[in-house]
Amino acid sequence: MAGISIGTARHTSLIKACLGREMKIMEKEGLKIRLRECSSGKYTFFSCQVLPDGQKSGEELERILRCRMARVLSDLILNHWQGLLLKDMIRENYYYFDEEEKRSILRYAKNRLGGGGRSSCAARYPALRQKIMGKLLDFLSHHNQLVVEGFIRFRLKEYVEVLEEAVERAVDDFLLEKEYREFIRLLRYFVEIQEPRVNLVHLLREGSGAFRLYDESRRPIRLDCFEGLLYNLSAEELNYDDVLISVLITLAPRQITVHRLAHDKSTLVQTVRQVFGERVRECLDCPLCRGE
Repeated sequence: MAGISIGTARHTSLIKACLGREMKIMEKEGLKIRLRECSSGKYTFFSCQVLPDGQKSGEELERILRCRMARVLSDLILNHWQGLLLKDMIRENYYYFDEEEKRSILRYAKNRLGGGGRSSCAARYPALRQKIMGKLLDFLSHHNQLVVEGFIRFRLKEYVEVLEEAVERAVDDFLLEKEYREFIRLLRYFVEIQEPRVNLVHLLREGSGAFRLYDESRRPIRLDCFEGLLYNLSAEELNYDDVLISVLITLAPRQITVHRLAHDKSTLVQTVRQVFGERVRECLDCPLCRGE
């Protein structure tokens, strides 16, 4: 009788469900299956057995079971266990973040790993799935018992390192985003407390790709008129987009009309929309849009 025992100290319901689904598929294919559950200390083991059917040899049944268990376990690790591993890493190494912040970091980590789409991780990374399956098949060819946590920790070290790096980068992404949100909040505060100096400013991306500001008479606004904004900034530190934002905040216009930029995803346009909110209007077709 061919048999493999899969053990875990955690998430028993998850493994039981995954194994149960695979066993039902095997039964539909004509194989006689037995799935048993037992406990040993802190571990729960699921014994998966293929009963002799009088047609296939014991060696062939063992090979079939190894392949099916390797497949279901590789999918389980990539599609389900990966999220649990990321949560554990964040909880253990970044315990000083609150729960909402940890959830944000988890989202960033999943995006780093390409987990933002609807397709499964195993489907997106067939090479990674094959590599994990290969390690599982190699292990199961010499052992008939596997503990999921131990296998991941000791046999999938490279995979764990990839997850750890994703979490580290996710924390950086989260902190940068948090800093940006605070920056936007501060800019919005400056705009709200200032008296508007002009009624209208036009924002336009010219043919060269550079953004330009125009007054309500559609005359270019010269940035050198705001030389105080550039004080003590070297050429390396000077960022033209930052200067544009600084000019807009200084002018605090009652309305900003952005031209031909309805679907523009640039940082500058997004920042203008976030800082000035309802003061921003869209224009898609006017003499300024057409360059007339």
